[in-house]
Amino acid sequence: MAQRYVRVKTTQGHIHYGLLQLSRSVQVFDAPPWLKGQPTDLALQPESYQILAPCSPSKIVAVGKNYVDHAAEMGTAVPTEPLLFFKPPSAVIAAGGAIRYPQQSERVDYEGELALVIGEHCTNCTPEQAHSKIWGYTIANDVTARDLQKRDNQWARAKGFDTFCPLGPWIVRELSPAARLQTFVNGSDRPAQSSQIDRMVFSPDFLVSYISQIMTLIPGDVILTGTPQGVGPLQIGDRVRIEIEGIGSLENTVISH
Repeated sequence: MAQRYVRVKTTQGHIHYGLLQLSRSVQVFDAPPWLKGQPTDLALQPESYQILAPCSPSKIVAVGKNYVDHAAEMGTAVPTEPLLFFKPPSAVIAAGGAIRYPQQSERVDYEGELALVIGEHCTNCTPEQAHSKIWGYTIANDVTARDLQKRDNQWARAKGFDTFCPLGPWIVRELSPAARLQTFVNGSDRPAQSSQIDRMVFSPDFLVSYISQIMTLIPGDVILTGTPQGVGPLQIGDRVRIEIEGIGSLENTVISH
């Protein structure tokens, strides 16, 4: 099993980065691992912490319509360049956290995605240079108020509600390009979404390079790489679980606002 890097909050309210052990204890680091954090002598027992989102990004840059089949189901062509938008850091919640269904919307969708975590400052990088700037990989749900997205010219409202970016539960350093992403709703055995991540139109390395030509990426920033076909609506009370081979699963429940 790949090493799982976590961010946790203790029962005393202290936040730590660390390495999750098979015993579910956490070996605490003295700083975020992408900032050269090193293991300390402190180990947290399973009952003494809760898992948070695995990083605290300064920005979340997301990519729209990065799978051919998803662009088709949205009734549009594949963009000739990456289609970028932001989700605010205030949208981030952890695995197990509640997605709040906003009163302003009548259609809220799940969108299972691979998320990249940046480990080094990245400005004007080539794709070859960009690969080394990706510190690790985690899972995201780009929750979207679909009716508001269609109504607005900009996507900030539809994508930006608090709780609209479940992230986690941990970060792994390596991931197979052929890893499969699947989304399940309410414990169904049949995935609502299922695709290999190498079916992206624009690869992770290309995306990091492209974004770095526009804005500097800093350690801990997150890039959402797009969702495959099969997005669909969520209702209050639903449970949505996103799995990526080699990482694990991210599960959240929908509640009323």
